[in-house]
Amino acid sequence: MFAISLGDDGAELTPLLPWQAEEFLAHIDRGREFIGAHVGLPDVVTDLATARAHLVRYAEKTAQDAGYLYGIRVDGLLVGGVMFRIFDTENELAEAGCWVEPGYAGRGLVTRACRVIIDWAIERRGIHRVEWHVSSANTPSIAVARRLGMSRDGVLRQSYPYRGKRADMEVWSVLAPEWRAAKSA
Repeated sequence: MFAISLGDDGAELTPLLPWQAEEFLAHIDRGREFIGAHVGLPDVVTDLATARAHLVRYAEKTAQDAGYLYGIRVDGLLVGGVMFRIFDTENELAEAGCWVEPGYAGRGLVTRACRVIIDWAIERRGIHRVEWHVSSANTPSIAVARRLGMSRDGVLRQSYPYRGKRADMEVWSVLAPEWRAAKSA
């Protein structure tokens, strides 16, 4: 299995695979309330069977080149993740997402991990547009989109039913030429 360094603080990006379901569940349990404030992952991953099913679903998406799931580790401990929920090479479009445990928020881990996967998608896979869909109330995730050089395309008002309420969903994106220009600057 590969691990990509995210800096000199012991952070790495690694695949998340079905055989890691117990570790994945323990990670979600540690951050369940914090992660679940804006992201539905803790509602999907509730026990070992659902943790394994989620990882199998992404392994199948990866095999079909339709989605990817990676773990963020610090000194070997799984503390967050990034993903391509959608990965469409035919239309050159991907949608990235993320989550992190509360004790590891604010360290730049998600931004660094997203830079790695977005750069790979654009430079190696020919993706032209990477989107970031985020609840308008999720200010930390919006800050990541900004740090990644994304532009806010718009707000889908009350489009996201989440835990009995309707939330506004913002769509942010970065285009391949913008990504490359920012890297060169």
